[in-house]
Order: sequence, then structure tokens, then C-alpha cells
Amino acid sequence: QVQLVESGGGSVQAGGSLRLACAVSGNTASHYSYCMGWFRQVSGKEREGIAAIYTSGDYTYYADSVKGRFIISRDSAKNTLYLQMNSLSPEDSALYYCAAVSRWCEAGWDSPADYNDWGQGTQVTVSS
Repeated sequence: QVQLVESGGGSVQAGGSLRLACAVSGNTASHYSYCMGWFRQVSGKEREGIAAIYTSGDYTYYADSVKGRFIISRDSAKNTLYLQMNSLSPEDSALYYCAAVSRWCEAGWDSPADYNDWGQGTQVTVSS
């Protein structure tokens, strides 16, 4: 089990960029390879998986809705996961979460049910 804390959310105009960070801690954080994902949720809608990375080999996965605009990455020395978000639109406004599970990113990488550990979320608001 790991603890996750997101940061970097805020308000930005359409076309702008933000970089979210997710600090990872816990006594197992350095012992296992993880599938780490970014999700977002708008009030009243289901949580949407948008990107994931497998920490052993840095394999990455993206939802079509963000492919080409968002980049998931990690800094193993800092135990931090990032989500660089470019060309933001009002449709990207949501509460963004990072999540982790100690296994390979399987076909269900974008399914919230496949993750064990979650952060508290950080709000992103994009104005037109």
C-alpha cells in the first residue's frame, strides 16, 4: 500500500497548460513495480481513466480524449508521478486523481476498480 498526494491543480484559460504532480510515499513504494494512473471526475459522472504508466519500463497508456495533449511521466528519484496537460479546454475541467496498484497495467488500466490506492484529488478548472 502507498500513500498518494496530488498537487498542481488550479484555474487556467482554454489553450493553456498545467502540470499535476502526485507524490508517492509508503514503505512499499520502492519495493514493487506499480501501474500508476491518472483519473478525472466531473460531479455526477463516472470517474474516467485518462493515462497510466507502468513503473518498470515506463510503458504508457492514454485515453483517446487526451492522447496527443497530455503526457504522463514519473521521476523515480523523487517518487513523483506527473501529468503534463497541454491545450486544455473547458471539457478538461474536473477533479483529477492519481491511483496505484502493484501490478502490470493490464487491459483495465482505465478502470477505477483495478486500483487499490488513491489520492484525495486536485481540482482543474479551464475557462473559455
